[in-house]
Amino acid sequence: MPQVEANGIRLEYESMGEGPPLVLVMGVGAQLIHWPDGFYRMLSSRGLRVIRFDNRDSGLSTILSTKPPPVFTTVGQVLLRRRVQAPYTLWDMADDLVGLLDALDIDSAHVVGMSMGGMIAQCAAIAHPRRLRSLTSMSSTTGDRRVSWGKPRALWALTRPRPSDPQAAIELEIRILKTISSKGYPLREQDIRELATRAVHRSLQPQGGHRQFLAILASGNRTRKLAALRIPTLVLHGTDDPLIPPAAAEATARAIPDARLQWIEGWGHDLPPQIWPRLADAISEHVRKAENQR
Repeated sequence: MPQVEANGIRLEYESMGEGPPLVLVMGVGAQLIHWPDGFYRMLSSRGLRVIRFDNRDSGLSTILSTKPPPVFTTVGQVLLRRRVQAPYTLWDMADDLVGLLDALDIDSAHVVGMSMGGMIAQCAAIAHPRRLRSLTSMSSTTGDRRVSWGKPRALWALTRPRPSDPQAAIELEIRILKTISSKGYPLREQDIRELATRAVHRSLQPQGGHRQFLAILASGNRTRKLAALRIPTLVLHGTDDPLIPPAAAEATARAIPDARLQWIEGWGHDLPPQIWPRLADAISEHVRKAENQR
């Protein structure tokens, strides 16, 4: 797969299809392959040039070497309302996204971000509003701590220390995927194991996701800045998301003028194939309307 130089780092990416550019941004510790291949193809079949990439500190993109502090130390700082020190912030990752557009000679694009990817997309919309034709914030939040914290079990699954042993890493990845999965759309055990194995064999970065989590905690509440956006915005969220609660979707939709909130009953914090058509329809229709408004 190709790589580009963007914002002083290397980004691994894939591109499929032709039409208006649509960039997919993934979440903490996730790689571009966590956008399922079938969903990726489904979006491109709707007349879109779909681009997915590895964020910094994940997959085959640049991996930093800064050793992060223990998770509980950082969470303690958050609870005490102290400033969190991080090697980089979501705003830096938003600049990575814009750097990818520059490297691909794309003046502006529709951006879909899931979880942390939605936070990165929000930052990009705030800092670089002319570069986004539309924003889709999926399973994400504004950074307001009053609405952003999910169930303790899901948070612990995401933030617990990652092993460097490949087999142990695969087993942990499986537990994480099961913990955040959609109870209304259960995945097959075989599919979960195959994704976990593929991800670990592609790139095992025990501390990368931790640094990304620090970036979230260090980036603050975007609510006031989101109020200044004038970008067509769609908020997609599951009613059963255990990691980022539905209240976060409501807060996001309230914060962004004229944002449209669409619920998916029974959806958790994953991308089960049962809902791919609904997501693809919602995103492609949102893109079509935004294109017509240009």
